[in-house]
Order: sequence, then C-alpha cells, then structure tokens
Amino acid sequence: MPKLNFATEGLNMDIDLSVHRDRIRNRSLGAIAASRAGKATLTAAGWRIDMARQYLDSESEAALLAFGQAHVLETAASDLFGGAIVNPSEGRPALHWALRAASPLEGEAETVRQSVQPALQFARDLRSGKVKTSNGAPFTSVVHIGIGGSDFGPRLIADAFEDMAPAGIDLRFCANVDPLDLDRALTGLDPKSTFVIGVSKSFGTEETLYNLARARRWLERALGDDAAHHLGLVTAAPEKAKAWLDGRDAHVFDMPLSVGGRFSLWSAASLACMIYLGADVFERILAGAAAMDAHTRDTPLAENVPMRLALLDYWNTSILGDKMRVVLAYANRLRMLPTYLQQLEMESNGKSVGPEGETIAVATAPALWGGEGSVGQHSYHQWLHQGSQAVPCEFILAPDAGRDSAGLAALTAHALAQAEVLANGRSLDEVKKEEPGLTDAVARQKVHAGGRASTFMTHASFGPEAFGALVAMYEHRTYFAGKLWGLNSFDQWGVERGKTMAGRLKPALTGDASADDPVTASLIAALR
Repeated sequence: MPKLNFATEGLNMDIDLSVHRDRIRNRSLGAIAASRAGKATLTAAGWRIDMARQYLDSESEAALLAFGQAHVLETAASDLFGGAIVNPSEGRPALHWALRAASPLEGEAETVRQSVQPALQFARDLRSGKVKTSNGAPFTSVVHIGIGGSDFGPRLIADAFEDMAPAGIDLRFCANVDPLDLDRALTGLDPKSTFVIGVSKSFGTEETLYNLARARRWLERALGDDAAHHLGLVTAAPEKAKAWLDGRDAHVFDMPLSVGGRFSLWSAASLACMIYLGADVFERILAGAAAMDAHTRDTPLAENVPMRLALLDYWNTSILGDKMRVVLAYANRLRMLPTYLQQLEMESNGKSVGPEGETIAVATAPALWGGEGSVGQHSYHQWLHQGSQAVPCEFILAPDAGRDSAGLAALTAHALAQAEVLANGRSLDEVKKEEPGLTDAVARQKVHAGGRASTFMTHASFGPEAFGALVAMYEHRTYFAGKLWGLNSFDQWGVERGKTMAGRLKPALTGDASADDPVTASLIAALR
C-alpha cells in the first residue's frame, strides 16, 4: 500500500499505515489486548466502548489519529452541524440531526426541527381520542407502509419498545411488493378503525405506492369517500400526495428534503411509532440522539466515539483487509439493529467511486451482518469461532437492568465468554489438558484459532435515551467513515439503477416487449 500524503492547515505528514499493519499482524491479539485492558475505552452519552481487543497498539493508534486529523474529521463534524453541503450529488446539507435538537436553530435547520412537531401532536391527539375515525370512534390499529429507510427505522423502534406501548393500538408493517405482505398486515383488522400511514419521501416509490393503493381500496370498500380520513401520508412531495388523493383531504406530514430516507427515523416517518408508543417515549429517543450529537459536535477527535469507530472501520477494512463486520446484539430490544445497520452503512458507503468520479484506491465499506445475542451462538457463532475467515465482531451488551437477575447474569456471561474465546482461542495443548481422554483427531477439531478482533459496547441502564444515542452514534460513524474513504454517504445510485431496470422489464413480463439480456429473457420465458 502506498504512503498516504496529506498537507492540511499546516499539518504535513506521510502516513504509511501499511507499516503498522505488517507489524501488528505478527503480534498475538491476546498479548495486545492484555496490554490495552482498561486503557482502550471511550465513553459517550452513557455508552462505554472498549476497543482493547482490536489489532491496535499505541503506535498504530497514534498513526490512525493522525490520519483522522489529516482527513479533518473535526471539520467534517462542523460541516455537518453547520448545515454545509455534505451531499454534493444533490447539492444539499444533511440535517437529520436537526430533528432531535432540543433548542431552536437557524434557517433551514430550524424548519427541519419544527417539521416533526405536527406528527408528535397528531400522535397525542389520536391517542387521546381527539382524532377519531370517520364514525367518531377511537382508532384501534395502525398500518405503516414504507420500504427501505421508510421502514427499517420505524420497525426497529417499534420492536425495541413494544412493551412500553399503551394498550389500544395494534401496529402492523408492510414493505414488500409481494402481495402477501400487505395481506398479512391487514389480516384481522377492521378498516373502520384502522389508520393507514404511507411513507415515501419522493412519493414515487413503486413498492410503497402499490401497497398504499391496495390499502386505500381496502379502506374505500368500507368507508367510501371517508377513507381519506383514515390515511396519513409522509412525504417531501405533498403535491404528488394530494394528486394521488384525487382532491380528497388526508393527513399529510412533511419529510424534509435534507433528511435522507435511511436517516429519517427521527422524523414524521416514524408517525406510527409515535402513535403506538406514545409521543413521550419518542421524545426520549430524540433526547438520547441529541446527547450523542452534542458529544460528536463538541468532543476532540481522540475522545470522539463516532470518529474513533470510523477510523477503526477504515483500519480493519482498508488496511487489514477485513471484508465483513458482525454486530452481535446482546439485548433483545436490539434484535433488529443489524438489519437496520445493513441499510445505514452498506447503502451509505457501499460505493467505490467518489463524488468527483474518482475510483477509490482502497477497499471501502465491509459487508455487515449479525443478529441477536445468545440466539446466534446456536447458529453462526460456530463459523465465527472456527471458520476459515476471521471477522471483527461488535458486541452490544445492553439488557434491561431490572429484569430477572439469573437471565441477566447468563446473558452477560455469554457475551463476555464469546468475546474472550474469539480473541484467545483454545490451543491443542489446552484441549488435551482439559480433556485428556480425547483422540488426537477429535482434539484437533476442538482447537480454536483465536485472534478474532472485537469491540465491546455496554450501557448500564438501557432505555429510549440510550437507544437514540446508539443509533445516532452509528449515523455519525457512517458519515465519518465515508469521509475517510472519500465517498458521499448520502446518495445511492446503485439502488436507483435497480429501480430503473425493474421498470424496463415489466413490459417484458406481460409480453408487450422483450428483454435484451438473454438470461433474463430465458427466465421470463420460464415464468410464463
């Protein structure tokens, strides 16, 4: 790998990170971790991040910090929170952080901050009975229709805190264009007491409009023209929404243009969650995110959690060559977090060309996957421990502190044990000493190579505030990692191409046109 040369604001340096890579890879992870135990920790908004079991020592860490300085990550934070154009492909700032700001802002940022308030008030009014069905009765069910960023975030929130939801509302989600998805969502519901929410920033998303049209017809069969009173539309294109309503009035809420879909869970896009959980719980989530925003904006690079984790992502992916990262959520409330993070990180930074058209010279965002705590131990953890690929893992231990003590102790012990075995492994000598009766063949199968890096995140009193802080941390981490790789984290041309191609192929499915690609043409013929 060539030297990385930078000269910025008087900072002149040649940073050859490959020198540190070659040295550190020859060291035992167990020895590295032992020397860093208790010293490689960061804190932010109640979260404690331990990076002792990463392939980093004082020299490589110093080089990474210098690398972050050279990439002016602190300036990148100032740009984000100052409303600078950080999304060059659309010529926009990224103002998702303004949605959770507690104090008045200026200009467009204040408009964004205010945009969530009507949704919060509407949620309060529906829960209190002020907003009623067309028949004057309380709403008893809510169906949220959206896809991608208009689905993952609200679904994550609702699943995380469903036990906090007051009685009275049955919440369903629909995202897939497969007709069965909406059929499942509507099964057992009464249209006369159901509120349907459609979320589409452009109000042009095919899957959402398809499902929303079907849900509208379902409402109209029972309610006629009053069906519009049972519809809530969240969009940055209100004129399109009004045209879709054919002149009828429905409840329309704003999704600001400067808030990307995968960063929109703080906005009216989560109206269903505000109704289901109550506006107060949602505001606690916003408060936690605001606390992480303050840390990110005001904390120097060396102690800045999102910046340091972004540097770790660059180090593991672009320098050490790790192609994946696994998120292991030892908290039932966070069981959907890996799914949410897949879109956040892989759609944001799953690119290899920068905004000026330049090819990025190093590997960029790794594949991200994972799942729920001890559940995964009976599945893919075998692969993590003894598979042929060593993959960095991210443990998140954040259970509800007041629940059954025996279960919490077991959960904690399992998380700690998994991280320890991944790092330290189990040698053949250890196997034979602990289990002397084994044959050599069986003993060798019980050897664990170890040397698998991990980060350990913990929170002492997990709740809505901690949740908000965690998600905001991942957002900022994604943005800073994009800066290190030289990417625009706020566009998604690959996604757009797939949509375009699907539109071209629809006529081929009906026989009105033919597919140009021979394999596609043969598949279509087989489907007829």
